[in-house]
Amino acid sequence: MVSRIIPVDEFDLVIFGATGDLAHRKILPGLYRRYVAGQVPPSAQIIGAARTKQDDAAFRLEAKAAITEFAGKGDDLSQLDDFLNHLRYVAIDARGTDGWDGLKALIRPGVVHAFYFSVAPALFGDIAQRLADHGIADANSRIVVEKPFGRDLATARALNATLAQHFAENQIYRIDHYLGKETVQNLMAVRFANMLFEPLWNAQYVDHVQITVAETVGVGGRGEYYDHSGAIRDMVQNHMMQLLCLIAMEPPYHFDPDAVRDEKLKVIRALEPLLPGDIVRGQYRDGVDGSDYLKDVDNPDSRTESYVALKVRIANWRWSGTPFYLRTGKKLRARTSEIVVTFKAPPHSIFDESDGPRSNQLVIKLQPNEGMDLTVMIKEPGPGGMRLVQVPLDMSFADALGANGTDMPDAYERLIMDVIRGNQTLFMRGDEVEAAWAWTDPIIGDWEGGTKRPEPYDAGSSGPEEALRLLHRDNRRWREIRS
Repeated sequence: MVSRIIPVDEFDLVIFGATGDLAHRKILPGLYRRYVAGQVPPSAQIIGAARTKQDDAAFRLEAKAAITEFAGKGDDLSQLDDFLNHLRYVAIDARGTDGWDGLKALIRPGVVHAFYFSVAPALFGDIAQRLADHGIADANSRIVVEKPFGRDLATARALNATLAQHFAENQIYRIDHYLGKETVQNLMAVRFANMLFEPLWNAQYVDHVQITVAETVGVGGRGEYYDHSGAIRDMVQNHMMQLLCLIAMEPPYHFDPDAVRDEKLKVIRALEPLLPGDIVRGQYRDGVDGSDYLKDVDNPDSRTESYVALKVRIANWRWSGTPFYLRTGKKLRARTSEIVVTFKAPPHSIFDESDGPRSNQLVIKLQPNEGMDLTVMIKEPGPGGMRLVQVPLDMSFADALGANGTDMPDAYERLIMDVIRGNQTLFMRGDEVEAAWAWTDPIIGDWEGGTKRPEPYDAGSSGPEEALRLLHRDNRRWREIRS
């Protein structure tokens, strides 16, 4: 299958923090892939802006090294020099006056203007203020902001208010790269474009849902940041909340940005407060590689979680009685992100099954290999009676969409092009962010106000034993963590 490339309008994209890790790993390589695909217009201009004093030529060499290092296996680098000609650079003082007039001189009239804030949130307000003061941004400009969108409800509201001083809500693109994954978007297609699933997508037929985001790495060089954040702020409040919303939302009246986000917001507002037994926190210890959370963050008294598991209930007609189990952690057995929808077993089985009838499962795999599995019961081949076996109907997107998945765009590629198009469907709205914090804040407050330490778990395991009991108490089991 060959994907259809739809060119976008002419644009000037300014990347604040263009010398940083995110720009090197994701933004610049993603833009280059879109250029090779023919989606970037011939006169598009990509302007790097950062504190580093350098000229266009030096920035192009930096970008060339980054794109070469982080290119995928199937990437064609033959057009790299042509792409680099689209790059400009200006040294900027985000909190001062230096560089802003030079940036304004590079911005062309009559094209889409997008500004990517690939910087710390503390600089969002300063950059927004200076874009306005120097007349660089106008009512048609778009800004892209990265997480974290605040540290709690109060700071999220303050951040939204700061941005709102200079930009309307329809100009603000709060990016969550999980929403740009092909599988996440296909989740909506599977639900709403097929009669097969939507009639069954409710508490009458779904036993429970599991959402897992497991990482094999530890906190790495982010120790100081992570110890002030933890798994619930770093993953649950944003990435996993978005996945939960897409699974649980009602069908929107149309595939329209605000219609989709209205339905996601309803899910967040319907989340019931967590009960004390619905939460498990953990910290990794004693890895064979010497990894230990307390050492990695250089804080022997840390009570910050590197793992969290939650039992979530949604108080609405569609999902009342069907629990959603969320877990995420570092230094786990395998790197994987997936959603598992477990349907209820048949009410009566006509077959002689010693262990009882088994449930169908829809497994939505986000990483490392995007795709979907639907497990169904069939007769085991061969003579000797009617023996049943559970098998997956596998749809690997790498196979379906191109050899080795090389035709599949990275999440950042899709999302940046959506910014240029002016399509906010896969971006979070301000009230959505605040609603997520309003639900999360009491959980964090209970932890920070208490004295209980997170449960230790072995690095390379599936997490703390208490997380297993979270499901065992409901006569359920986690799906095994595997890549």
